[in-house]
Amino acid sequence: MFGKLARTAAVAAASAIALTGVGVAALGPPASGDAAKGLTAVAGLTVGHHTLTERPTGCTVILAGAEGMVAGVDVRGGAPGTRDIELLDPSNSVERVHAIVLSGGSAFGLDAASGVMRFLDERKIGFKIAGTQVPIVPSAILMDLAFGGKPEVRPGPDCGYRAAAAATAEAVAEGNVGAGAGATVGKLGKPGEPRRPMKAGIGSAALVLPDGLVIAALVAVNAVGDVIDPATGKVIAGVRTADGKGFADARLLLRSGASFVARPGENTTLGVVATNATLTKAQARKVAQMAHDGYARAISPIHTPADGDTIFAIASGARPGEPDILRIGALAAEVMSEAIVRAALTAKASGGLPAARDLGATPLP
Repeated sequence: MFGKLARTAAVAAASAIALTGVGVAALGPPASGDAAKGLTAVAGLTVGHHTLTERPTGCTVILAGAEGMVAGVDVRGGAPGTRDIELLDPSNSVERVHAIVLSGGSAFGLDAASGVMRFLDERKIGFKIAGTQVPIVPSAILMDLAFGGKPEVRPGPDCGYRAAAAATAEAVAEGNVGAGAGATVGKLGKPGEPRRPMKAGIGSAALVLPDGLVIAALVAVNAVGDVIDPATGKVIAGVRTADGKGFADARLLLRSGASFVARPGENTTLGVVATNATLTKAQARKVAQMAHDGYARAISPIHTPADGDTIFAIASGARPGEPDILRIGALAAEVMSEAIVRAALTAKASGGLPAARDLGATPLP
């Protein structure tokens, strides 16, 4: 069965390459030019990470410029942790966000947004009201308190402020940084038995189309499930075999008939997709919804009761005209799956856990 799935995925990816000229997952040439920058290929966005040294954790900040950008969100996991995402409901008043924060540290990490608000307020950036400005900073957290042995160390306002101050339009740093510093994958296990997970992290990718449309993604991969390369259908990071040297493959474990569980306090994948198209809040939410297909192609299982999987979508509006939401959403899923693969391939061993490169995958430069 999985051979057939791999062939189907490879054909789909090859078709995408033929249409766009940009490689997907392991197929095609590496991205070059603006596409190699990842999320910052969308002009006007800057990305900054801050990684704590006391324990592998941190936060990642996406700044949306002085005027802000239209955004939407879609939450699919059963254990989310978020702040101010209600503002992104199309029926609510505020149209633009000024930053998005992704953080480790479970609910404690939501405090990182306060530091980003302070950073923006000092620069007079925000929603103008009552003679002042209120920065609009939706955020989401992943659960990494069990990683690294010091759960009392978690991102706070200072982490958010420093990540915002470090934000740049240069190529996005990937791997064990920011919100991905404590990210792990492959956490299915039998009740009462030790888990055998692996390290993952931050990944980012972009598509720059011949007609000027840009679609990009950034993701912190901290999933219950395995990371699958859609181009081959093979596991590249996930739950390991008993000797720790190979992949057990969560898809096969779940079909075995044995009981497997995941602890709810260790997970959640957080992503952002961005485009230079002009979108409404409702259209941005639809793009976020469609981008979850990228999660499903590259992580298995996904959207579980033990994950808080969330995707934000943001639009700069630099490319005027009526947007093709079908095209944008479909390609957002493609670029998200590529970013997930990159999150596994750029990660390095940490906290006693190996990364994909340690089990034979070719690391990305």
